[in-house]
Amino acid sequence: MEPLQKTLIDPLQPYLRPVVSSLPEPVHDAIKTLIGNTCYNTLVVDLDVTQDPACTSLAISKVLGIAIVGASAIVKVPQILKLIGSRSSAGVSFVSYALETASLLITLSYSVRNQFPFSTYGESALIAVQDVVVGVLVLTFAGRSAGAVAFIAVVAASVYALLVDNTLVDAQTMSYLQAGAGALSVASKAPQIYTIWREGGTGQLSAFAVFNYLAGSLSRIFTTLQEVDDQLILYGFCAGFSLNLILAFQMLWYWKTPTKPKKQATKPKAQSKPVEKATPVTPAARSSGASPSPKPSGKTPTTRRRG
Repeated sequence: MEPLQKTLIDPLQPYLRPVVSSLPEPVHDAIKTLIGNTCYNTLVVDLDVTQDPACTSLAISKVLGIAIVGASAIVKVPQILKLIGSRSSAGVSFVSYALETASLLITLSYSVRNQFPFSTYGESALIAVQDVVVGVLVLTFAGRSAGAVAFIAVVAASVYALLVDNTLVDAQTMSYLQAGAGALSVASKAPQIYTIWREGGTGQLSAFAVFNYLAGSLSRIFTTLQEVDDQLILYGFCAGFSLNLILAFQMLWYWKTPTKPKKQATKPKAQSKPVEKATPVTPAARSSGASPSPKPSGKTPTTRRRG
């Protein structure tokens, strides 16, 4: 940080100090709430990023966390719009989104109960809502409207059990669920990876969502190391980052490659009826306009009078 302090911050201090002092009081209070009074005096008042490295790391973590939460509000919007525009769920795995929704709900509930800073888990709530929308659209466009209704009902029951009524799931069970949430996070990416490989293309999968997930999971590893002393949370983000990296590689590999058309079942050809042989008909005598007179048999009568 010393090169940054000497080459950038120190020369700009005459210009930065008036800007900092002119900030509204609520902004100063918000910064104090995020990083504490000590780090506020070091970083904001003194404009020194080398005096306390821990404060600098904490400030970077807070900025990243807030950026992740802000970006998560729209991270799945391109995917939703892409599904609605095409009215097709090709290349998008419902199982992947269902598993991810379960993992996010567990992580959200675990973080709320342990009173972790909101900047370390806030995106879980926003992404979970968008995942539910994507899941419903995938089922609807696949002709499974009843499954979409059932999916919404299961999600609503899970939210009530994990967040609303804490007596249904105790703290010990919540810890076990969080340990499984890491596995769910990994499992949620596997169906999507397999779907892309099987169909030979990314279909309606949004590149914006994939690459934002990759950047977000990498940033979450840093923020967790800085602000949350919980190995369960850290291992989940590390596993998620590794599979997000595979998805990003697939997105680049199959870029603008159309998905393989689904094979349609060939209908059996109708058997042709055997042609009946026509019975030979004796050709009739050609008519010349008048029917031929019958051949006289014996002598014909005469008009001569006998003497």
